[in-house]
Amino acid sequence: MSNISDLTSSPPTPRPITWRGWRGAAVFKQLGPGLITGAADDDPSGIATYSQAGAQFGYNMLWSMALTYPLMSAVQLVSAQIGRVTGSGLARNLKNVLPKWALLGLVGLLFIANTINIGANLAAMGAAGSLAIGGPSLLYTVALAGVSLTLQLFISYETYANYLKWLTLVLLAYVAVVFVVKIDWAAVGSGFVAPKLTLSGDTVTMIVAIFGTTISPYLLFWQSSQEVEEIERKDEDEPLRKAPEQADRQLQRIRLDTFVGMAVSNLVAIAIIISTAATLHASGKTEIGSASDAAEALRPVAGDFAFELFSLGIIGTGLLSLPVLAGSAAYALGEAQGWKCGLENKPWEAVGFYSVIAVATVLGVGLDFTPFDPMKALFWSAVVNGYVAVPVMAAMMWVGSQRDSMGRFVTNGFVRVLGWGATLVMAAAAASMAVFH
Repeated sequence: MSNISDLTSSPPTPRPITWRGWRGAAVFKQLGPGLITGAADDDPSGIATYSQAGAQFGYNMLWSMALTYPLMSAVQLVSAQIGRVTGSGLARNLKNVLPKWALLGLVGLLFIANTINIGANLAAMGAAGSLAIGGPSLLYTVALAGVSLTLQLFISYETYANYLKWLTLVLLAYVAVVFVVKIDWAAVGSGFVAPKLTLSGDTVTMIVAIFGTTISPYLLFWQSSQEVEEIERKDEDEPLRKAPEQADRQLQRIRLDTFVGMAVSNLVAIAIIISTAATLHASGKTEIGSASDAAEALRPVAGDFAFELFSLGIIGTGLLSLPVLAGSAAYALGEAQGWKCGLENKPWEAVGFYSVIAVATVLGVGLDFTPFDPMKALFWSAVVNGYVAVPVMAAMMWVGSQRDSMGRFVTNGFVRVLGWGATLVMAAAAASMAVFH
């Protein structure tokens, strides 16, 4: 129930982000859930999608990055604000607007899609390790899965969150690739403002794949729950419904964190599209089967250094994405079921939550020991994510606009418009997928 002041007070007017005194490490310290979420969006599966976009269409898919940035920023802002205001993750809040059977059905589909994604990412990481160092790829796959799972189970959340935050720096490898290949910058500009595309099944499929990669439901569950973890980690922090005096500082931090995190995500995607367009597309190689295929194809046309950077990025972003994929499924299912959730807890304190993480990771590894085609499976996981995203985003936007849940901190203005716009875009993408496939 809302209290009287919640219902009668108008939403606070956020102060503009100010940069005075925020330099270098001070700025980095302000970043957390939003940066990690944005960086995890550029996982090996995303790298494969952006590499295929650059190889197949050259610079002509760059315009999509300018469109996805405001849309993904808006929905991630709403997700983060719901977690910080209510002190509960997204799934727990969705229980108030969706029947339990519907929520569990969506969460079940999310778990399936995330597990497939984990398997595909591990396969790409193992292949990249084999290409860069030598040895059997499955050995690297199992070892990297074991490292990721051990970190999630046995180190503190604070240490783990810092590890993830610093790991985002590996994304600079993809920016570095741009500086070691020859770029037609006039064509890059044309790709942003005047792309040369014909409407076809391949074009629509790639557009849908890009939107499905950049706006994924698992990222919404993750960032919302990470805001809850941050509240529980700091004794002085409270949900904004209980401590509105913290709103100015926290909402400004969330905006900075999210805008920077999504910018990092899109800048890296842009760098991958540009580098593969300038090398693979320019040399006539237009088909990429996986992120490791892209790395291998770069070696003869861009040199060993570009190949090493690309391979490093695959392994690093994979290590960043695995806990986000497994963790978001655990948060979603655990909150929907009312379990104790959170990486701040020890495994024996939140058995159900950690069991989901372990099962998703082990099943993902298991897929790599089957005649599993990672790219075909990823396509179908993208289809599942596309259909799951629409009701999840619509329900999230509804929660974000309700005073019963958000008090005077309801989402409003431009963020609400963009959030609903992103929901409509994803609905159109899901419909297009059905029409063209």
